[in-house]
Amino acid sequence: MEKRQLGKNGLEVSAVGFGCMGLSYGFGPAIERGEAIKMIRAAYERGVTFFDTAEAYGPYVNEEIVGEALQSVRDDVVIATKFGFREADPFKGFDSRPEQIRRVADEALKRLKTDRIDLFYQHRVDPDVPIEDVAGAVKDLIKAGKVKHFGMCEASVSSIRRAHSVQPLSAVQSEYSLFWRAPEEELLPALEELQIGFVPFSPLGKGFLTGKIDENTQFSSDDWRSMVPRFEAENRKANMALVDRLGLIADKRGITRAQIAIAWLLQQKPWIVPIPGTTKLHRLEENLGGANVILLPQELEQIQSALREIQLVGERYPAHMQDHSES
Repeated sequence: MEKRQLGKNGLEVSAVGFGCMGLSYGFGPAIERGEAIKMIRAAYERGVTFFDTAEAYGPYVNEEIVGEALQSVRDDVVIATKFGFREADPFKGFDSRPEQIRRVADEALKRLKTDRIDLFYQHRVDPDVPIEDVAGAVKDLIKAGKVKHFGMCEASVSSIRRAHSVQPLSAVQSEYSLFWRAPEEELLPALEELQIGFVPFSPLGKGFLTGKIDENTQFSSDDWRSMVPRFEAENRKANMALVDRLGLIADKRGITRAQIAIAWLLQQKPWIVPIPGTTKLHRLEENLGGANVILLPQELEQIQSALREIQLVGERYPAHMQDHSES
């Protein structure tokens, strides 16, 4: 698979990474540990060198799975993990105190069975800790050799600039897809200016852009889409208009909607690296196939026309989680 650079400090990764969260957290029941390890290894065998996890996924178990799955190929892969929630629980609030960052790093190294974290993200900005202190703590970890690169998730441009002035960021991770395009307004121009890579999570719109979800889909209580306004039945019904338009292009080309969504992201900027996740081997292969698709100018224009004409409806987070993002 083609490689891409994140930032200007030599962080090279596969053009498409693998988001490991859904193997054990967030989208319904966790899959069996052995099967999760097989999925990660299957991604590596198909050219993926960039794997995304966090202490909050599980909590903790996702890092353990990633560590076990990649131990034998550790020097050939880039592992990203995250700090920033109290007791590794997004619902307990933020904690990016420097002493907490150091503790999370040490514990993550053990779970990941490694001597360094390639990319260490602040999972969400902590309003109670100056971002300069956060960046300083990560800078110290980099000096100590425990961390290679610094990243931030769902941060405002202002926070990114302040952090970057203390310890240069290699990557920023935020939601971005044909289903959620807010980063185009301020974030992408700032990242281009600062030469920071961009890692879109939910590049398939949390599965919606695959065309496999409609107004009749039932989500389990442990699938957090069951709480998301954009995934309420009426909103799904309305938003299917975009998926149907993608289907016209996909059917003509003999590819899938998911592959169009991945290809579209890759063609936005050469420093964008999406991290789709899945629990199914055939979906993994489908997603990675998107890296081989080059959308033609007329197809890109058809997509832009659809985006202009179709008003997507529904908030991307429930009201009680709006403060989990600065953007």
